[in-house]
Amino acid sequence: MLPLEAVPNFSEGRDAAIIAAIGEAISAHAALLDVHTDVDHNRSVFTLVGDESQIVEALVAAIACARDRIDLRAHAGVHPRIGAADVVPIVPVRPEDASRAQETARVLAQRVGEELALPVFLYADVGEGRGPAFFRLGGPDELQQRIDSGELSPDFGPPRLDPAAGGVIIGSRRPLIAFNVNLAGAKVDAAREIARVVRERDGGFPGVRALGLDLPSAGQAQVSMNVEDWEASALHEIVNAIEREAEARGVQVTGAELVGLMPAGAASAAAGAMLRIDGFDASRLLELRLLG
Repeated sequence: MLPLEAVPNFSEGRDAAIIAAIGEAISAHAALLDVHTDVDHNRSVFTLVGDESQIVEALVAAIACARDRIDLRAHAGVHPRIGAADVVPIVPVRPEDASRAQETARVLAQRVGEELALPVFLYADVGEGRGPAFFRLGGPDELQQRIDSGELSPDFGPPRLDPAAGGVIIGSRRPLIAFNVNLAGAKVDAAREIARVVRERDGGFPGVRALGLDLPSAGQAQVSMNVEDWEASALHEIVNAIEREAEARGVQVTGAELVGLMPAGAASAAAGAMLRIDGFDASRLLELRLLG
């Protein structure tokens, strides 16, 4: 049996002590594989693996740490958020483990609501297919107004967002690729126009969600994406499209950024296409064959 993966996003990307404390809380219960931080997003993404019990214990501890240390009232960052522990997905490594991930997400959500007294909203496979953007629209203040009006209510926990820590979005989903492309000499308007071209909602690539963001500390803009179906939308094709759109606007692509980890199949697909190897896929990778 393979472990489950979790990829919690916390609204802190600048304070090294807080980021380290969250990492220590996770590592006490599960295997922490990666930590990605971003100053402009003011956000950190942790990747961990473990069995159901390990995942739940690690995430309860990490969310408690974030609740106690992060104050959204003093938070500034370009990434949308509604909580100190903003979104917490449980991810099955194999499709046949989807039910394990869903049940783990429900157990985690109940414990966070009851033990940490934070409002929890279910999303994706356990939340009627709703995405994080459904809850983030307008930020914490508007979310509280929607709760007060009866438009929606937390699935677990109190009906009021914590003044400092907000709420938590918890769910299970298939593996996705969080992938950003940086643009030199670009204003945020250009990044937003390019994001509109590539995202599915506006007729772009299937399964691609994209935002155009400003990165003040880097002096550039960014197309920030979640590629939710990498088999339908190959990364190299998305990058090629962004390069074409950037060139048409007199903007240069300076590089791409992977947030967290990615499926080997996505990397092998890009490698096969770039190297022009017919029939190249993950089965042609030595280490994966040895592990399989």
